[in-house]
Amino acid sequence: MENFDRKKHWETIYSTKEMNEVSWFEPKPETSLQLINEMINNKNAKIIDIGGGDSFLVDFLLEAGYTNITVLDISENALERAKKRLGNKSKKVNWIVADAATFIPDEKYDLWHDRAAFHFLTNENEINNYLKGIQNGMNENGKIIIGTFSENGPLKCSGIEIKQYSENSLTTLLNQFFEKIKCIAVDHRTPFNTLQNFIFCSFNNLKTRQGIL
Repeated sequence: MENFDRKKHWETIYSTKEMNEVSWFEPKPETSLQLINEMINNKNAKIIDIGGGDSFLVDFLLEAGYTNITVLDISENALERAKKRLGNKSKKVNWIVADAATFIPDEKYDLWHDRAAFHFLTNENEINNYLKGIQNGMNENGKIIIGTFSENGPLKCSGIEIKQYSENSLTTLLNQFFEKIKCIAVDHRTPFNTLQNFIFCSFNNLKTRQGIL
């Protein structure tokens, strides 16, 4: 898929399909919210949701009182849908149209959240660039949550090949800079009543530990 236009693909998806017509739709992102609540107790913490699209995560975070939220997605259509749904509340959110494969943050975050964006990066250069983005974009005591299809999950999503991960492979990839907190396997039930198995892993920035030593 050398000539694959990733941005065009996702703009088309979000301009032609309703939110309950895509496999990743969650009426309430239970796993993400659970992990965020376990890891972040400061409602002013800077949170970025990578590949957030028109997910309801931002709605629930605002409802819970979080005040410093950024949502990033390659699709402007996806973010516009989320803004329209939130109405005036959308002004409380920082919206970034960017490709996770090339995004290099210009500020530091306390929590980097990614559900089902990272596994679309199958090229080694894109993966390495993504990891550089996390390194550049994390505060010293920053936390990371990444959810990807597991080795028991699908091989494709939205017609695109993905990269599956296990607890071991995801941890090995990140452990040079980030320390695993825990990993959990989660079955996501799609709107089509099928199951997709995810692995969700949370990490500490190693600078946190190094700062204590």
